This record gives sequence, C-alpha cells and structure tokens, in this order.
Amino acid sequence: MGHLFPQMESAFGATRPNVLFIMADDLNADMDCYPGGKAQTPHLDRLAARGVRFDRAYCQFPLCGPSRNSMLCGLYPNATGIMRNSQIFRQTIPSHHSLPQAFRLEGYVSARVGKLYHYNVPKSVGTNGHDDPASWEIETNPAGCDRLEEEPFIFSLKPGQFGGTLSWYASPQPDEKHTDGMLAEDAIWLLERFAKRPDRPFFLALGFYRPHTPYVAPKSYFGAYPTASIRLVEGVQEDIQDLPAMALGSHKAEHDLLTDPLRREAIQAYRASVSFMDAQVGRVLQALERLGLSEETIVVFTSDHGYHLGEHGLWQKMSLFEESARVPLIMAGPGVSAHGEVAPAPVGLVDLYPTLTALCGVQAPADLQGQNLALMLKNPQAKGRGYALTQVTRTRKGLQPNRVMGYSLRTERWRLTLWDDQREGVELYDHSADPAEQHNLAGKAMWKDLQDELMQKLRTAVRQTLPASGSVPTLRQPIWPPNLTHP
Repeated sequence: MGHLFPQMESAFGATRPNVLFIMADDLNADMDCYPGGKAQTPHLDRLAARGVRFDRAYCQFPLCGPSRNSMLCGLYPNATGIMRNSQIFRQTIPSHHSLPQAFRLEGYVSARVGKLYHYNVPKSVGTNGHDDPASWEIETNPAGCDRLEEEPFIFSLKPGQFGGTLSWYASPQPDEKHTDGMLAEDAIWLLERFAKRPDRPFFLALGFYRPHTPYVAPKSYFGAYPTASIRLVEGVQEDIQDLPAMALGSHKAEHDLLTDPLRREAIQAYRASVSFMDAQVGRVLQALERLGLSEETIVVFTSDHGYHLGEHGLWQKMSLFEESARVPLIMAGPGVSAHGEVAPAPVGLVDLYPTLTALCGVQAPADLQGQNLALMLKNPQAKGRGYALTQVTRTRKGLQPNRVMGYSLRTERWRLTLWDDQREGVELYDHSADPAEQHNLAGKAMWKDLQDELMQKLRTAVRQTLPASGSVPTLRQPIWPPNLTHP
C-alpha cells in the first residue's frame, strides 16, 4: 500500500514530521520541571530540556469531556457546545474535522491508544468510551488490573465509588499489569511498526489514565512521598472569606470527611500516580529514540485540565482557580528550535490544533479559534495573544442545572474571573504578588481602573469564542460511553 501515500511536503523538509501527542488525565503542573513542583517526573523533565515548556498554559474548561472536545476541535466550548462529560462534538457540529482527523485526511496514519476523548474512569477503561471513529485509523483500549481486579482493595471517601471521588490504592502489581503500563506497551508496538513505514507519517495519540481517580499505582512509587513529609495547605478559612459562592461551587460534601492523615494519603497517592505515569511516558520516549524517530517526530505532552489538592479548601477539578485551570504543556522536536527554554506568555489547549497543523503542513479548518504557537517554539519570549480564557458552569437555585457561566481571563500577571457576568461575583488576583490567589482584589478602589479594563477585555474575548452564528450550538440527546460492568 506504500504507493497510496506519496512523500508529502512540510515547512521543515521534504517529509512531513510525525506527531506523538501525549495526554495525562487530571494532571496539574505540580511537577519537577515546573517551579516548586513536588511530583517527581524525570522523563518529562528530560523532554522539557530538549524543547519548550509553557509556563502559563490553560485548559478552556476544567472538566475532562468539554476540555478534550475543545482541544481536539481547536474551538472554545462555546463553539463546540460541549459543557458536560456526557457529550461529544458530533452531537453539535457533526461536520467539523477533529485534529487527528485533519491529519488522517492528508495521508497520516492516525492512531489512538487509551483516553483521548472522554471516558468514564474506571468503568469505561477497555472500551472506546466517548470516542470519535472518524478521528482514527487505529484504536487500542488496554485494560489492566486497576480496571476491575483491584477494585475491592481501593479506599474511597464514598465506598463503592471510584472515578468521581477521592480514592486510592498502593498496588502490589508491577507496572506492566496496570492499564497505563499496557498503554505504553501498545504505543511501543505501534511505533515499531510505524518505523518500518517511513513513507507514511503518523499521528499517534496516547491518553494515559493516571493520575485520575482512583489513584492506583504500583506500591514502589509511593515510597518517594512519605506522608510525614507532605505539607498541607494552610489558612483555608481566611483565604475563602472574600470569595463569591460560585468560586467554591466545585466543593463536594464528601471532602468534609477528610482528616489530615487522609489528606496526606490522598496527596501521596496522587503524586505516586503522577510518577508512575511519567515512567510509562519515559518508556515510550525511549522507544522513539531507539527506533530513530526522535529527530522527525514532534512530541506534545499536556493534560486535559489541572487539579486541586486542598487549595482554597477544594479537591479535584471544576474551578477557575490557577490549580484547576492551569495545565503542563511541553513541546519538542521538528520546529522547536528552542531547547530547555520557558515560554511565559499565556496559551491555551485550543492553540494546539492550529500549531500542529501549521508545523506539519496539514490543512486545517478555517474556523479554528486558537493561535499558532510556532513562533514561541523558536522564540519563547514571543507574546502571542496575551491571554488565555477558561470557562466553567455552575448551578443557581431555581435554574436548570449548569445555567450560570463563569469566565476567567488569565494574562501574564493578572487573573480576572466573572461569575454570571459579575452578577454572582468578581475575582481579581495579582500573580506577581499573590501566586496562590489568596487575596481577592475585586471591588477595591485602587484597582478599579484595572478591573474595568480587564472586564472589557474578558467580555470581548468571550464574544470571540462564539461561532459565526453568534449562539452556542444546540445539543442532541446526550449519550454515555460503553460500560464493561453495566452495559
């Protein structure tokens, strides 16, 4: 079949580069290669050393399904119409070409291993989940011991529930028995076959499941994080006194059951899961190098959103604070001439689609809403758009669920958040003096002019997220992914 795929041109040579697109699930930027990071990630540290690390990268919606749909469509959630996990963009904009689909349409072999679109973790592990068949030529769905076998041993704040609540287990099983270990093995198997077909470039997307709850990882990774050395967030009650109620709307009742020992155990298990995931990424990157593919493959590493570990009294996701909205983002390979450098300008996951298609000479839809980050990969000090925008839904008494929208504008120095266009509250934080966002400056006289300026910028940015029709696309009947235990 080689004659069906002629040599294709790109801006970086006679043959288009490959793409290795790696995602973690629920991963914040609390990693070694980020300032103050506490999770040990030696393999991602090495990737950052040969590429560009984006210091202020943000998701567009801090929830798995909406964020992944936005990123893979190159559109803001207001343009995809996807605001919940039970939805996929084919229900709203069915003719839109996804990022992997754009590559597939131009002759790339497009392959997925694991979770790229939304999955119900752990119940849908091993299935296609909310996958999009048009995006891929090849799909594999590994399922390890963490899927069902170890369920009886997992501690959960809500017994019997694992994916949506804090839950963890230090497993006696080795790496290769876990889903992410199997995922790495599948990825290496594919890379070995792609290496035999240099006439056809590949877009290989890997969706690791850790550190999503339940935090199940081999016991060997827990030892690096003794609970006695884990520091908990302090001053929470003082911190939340000046916050709008909507800002804390992601709080779950079961989190009130957390004692300090349980908090430390949860943080230990989360960081152990991060290190386990990093080790599996390392196996894939080592295979890429062994097969002689590193120099011709763009590597992207990121997460669908950030994650709280007690900041502002919150755990998990679905807030507009820095911990929940910020994601790690590292790029290396062809087109990335800066090595070991940091890009400080705010960027979003929505920017990856136009960036990768531009780097590879792949035609992209004309309506993409992200910016091309290619200049930052050569000159990390480039300013770009100058802001990132994140949104999230909330419920107000008397309204249908998820009817109140919060928007947060992040510039290099400031974060401004409006809840229901300020009717439900305003937040303003100065990251140069308050990186933990503990002092809300909104409404203070000395910051009025700045607040007004940022509010105008935020409202303009929100208008630009809407599609040409000016309204959010209508959703068809929601669907849920296949489920191995409850068909």
